[in-house]
Amino acid sequence: MDRIALLLIIAGALNWLLVGLLQFDVVAAMFGGQGSFMSRIVYTVVGLAGLWAVTLLFRERGRG
Repeated sequence: MDRIALLLIIAGALNWLLVGLLQFDVVAAMFGGQGSFMSRIVYTVVGLAGLWAVTLLFRERGRG
């Protein structure tokens, strides 16, 4: 689950990079605008991945 969350966060960060540099939102372009149902689902899933990642800050590191 941690790796999936990390991949989603990276994808979201790259999308924000494109929004910041080129004013191009990949998610909105793929799914018909920021307000479309599918775009909102993608944004929500990426946001939930970010919340999941917060838990990584407070976990004990495994001993390997």
